[in-house]
Amino acid sequence: MGGGRRGARHSPLRHCRTPLVARPVLGQEELERPGEQVHHLPWDLHRPVHHRFHDSRVGGVSKPVHLLSALVFAGLLFAGSLGAADQCLICHTGQGDKPSALFRHDVHFLKGIPCSGCHGGNPNAAEVEQAMNPKEGFIGVPKGDNVSRMCAACHSDSARMRRLGSSLPTDQLESLQSSVHGRLSISGSERLARCTTCHGAHGIRRVKDPLSPVSPLNVVRTCAHCHSNAAFMRMYNPSLAVDQVEKYRTSVHGTRNAKGDVKVAECASCHGSHDIHSAKDVKSRVYPTNIPSTCSTCHGNAAYMVEYHIPTDQFEKFSKSVHGVALLQKGDLGAPACNSCHGNHGAAPPGIESVSKVCGSCHALNADLFSASPHKKVFDEADLPECETCHGNHEIVAATDKLLGVTPEAVCSQCHSPEENPRGYAAARLMRQLTDSLQSSEKRAASLVSEAEQKGMEISEAKFKLRDARQARMQARTMVHAFDPKKFEEVADRGLGVAGVVQVEAQQSVDEYYFRRVGLLAATLIITTLAVSLYLLIRRIERKQRALNHVGRRT
Repeated sequence: MGGGRRGARHSPLRHCRTPLVARPVLGQEELERPGEQVHHLPWDLHRPVHHRFHDSRVGGVSKPVHLLSALVFAGLLFAGSLGAADQCLICHTGQGDKPSALFRHDVHFLKGIPCSGCHGGNPNAAEVEQAMNPKEGFIGVPKGDNVSRMCAACHSDSARMRRLGSSLPTDQLESLQSSVHGRLSISGSERLARCTTCHGAHGIRRVKDPLSPVSPLNVVRTCAHCHSNAAFMRMYNPSLAVDQVEKYRTSVHGTRNAKGDVKVAECASCHGSHDIHSAKDVKSRVYPTNIPSTCSTCHGNAAYMVEYHIPTDQFEKFSKSVHGVALLQKGDLGAPACNSCHGNHGAAPPGIESVSKVCGSCHALNADLFSASPHKKVFDEADLPECETCHGNHEIVAATDKLLGVTPEAVCSQCHSPEENPRGYAAARLMRQLTDSLQSSEKRAASLVSEAEQKGMEISEAKFKLRDARQARMQARTMVHAFDPKKFEEVADRGLGVAGVVQVEAQQSVDEYYFRRVGLLAATLIITTLAVSLYLLIRRIERKQRALNHVGRRT
């Protein structure tokens, strides 16, 4: 079939025209019993009805096949089954055809599906013209999206897949079409990827097969065929990096994968297989709010991670952290996820020497102050991680003032005491006292400003200054990382000074309010007294006038 010369490599059953076909080598289903409903096999899709597998009636005769006849036919068919089973494969193998050699290891071949399952035609015909006759259902090589539709003819049919003993999901085509790879190619006539793009055509193997292009050890190379091709990627997503594989090979996942560890994460572990979406798509497994749960699929599974001897409670801790709450509960996409600190494809983000340094990419001023502090040298000598020592790594709590000072809950007291490191102990105590004073002063100022506002006083200038006091308090918290009492005191004193000014101005506004009330009351009293006096005077004058008028009338 497909290029074989007429008369070349004929089957022993070349001239056998009986519709009874048995294919024990390919594991074909048993022939149906007389009177039973005929269920055509899925690979018969392209064959005319009269060439599909029918029941055990020879030539359509309704009489049962005699035992002797059955034995004779069975012997003949077995003798010729190697040649008659699939003439397509026999012919192409004889020509040294590479696809035919690959197909003998194909999972579909092992399931008994012949070449005609995808290419159509009559696999039992020895003559090329008959085998590849369109009237026999021959379609040749499927093109473009028809390849995926051909695969879906079986893989989207749950009944057919069950008959073949497969438990694979049957929505793979829908997932592929809705994925980023399901977009139209630059030609506009077909989708960007089809089934054979990743799985191959004739040498398709199970995912767990080490030789499969989508096995854990090979899928990275398969993805790289496109994603490491700068010219190809430029046509579809010029902004997407093409060095992911190189970075991946430097990561813990990549180095273990290269050594044959099939459990570590590879491309499909994080991005998915058929349902791959853009990282900006909320449905993507690597969308910022989905990344923690994606990583937790492995890193939160204690049984799966037992051989790696690392904790598996990271997701639980992260969910309760200040970062986790911001990302997962508040939906702040700017909040860090796992990859923000540990990297995406590579071991760490570019230019980062340790995970601690990653904190500085957001908390830049804190990192600079710490690097110039006396703690930097001490931490390096003691091999202590910088930020994590005080703040933790996954369960990072909000940095409140409780962390500072010499109380049992303060992190300073873990290393400093009056007996051991007394200078640090005194510095921590002073910074906590100044912090408490600054917070108390700011709170008092804010209360007075609020009171003055409620009383209707013009307090905008003092309210604006209050923001400076708050800013000084935030700067003081940052200045803690310098671990320099003098610098901290300068910032705190500035905040205390501003808060004091605001308190004075706000208090003056409140006092003025009460002064105005007293003045208004006094003015009201005076005006009322004058009004009453005037009223009484007018009444007296009116009485005198009436009296004079009365005397005049009498005279």
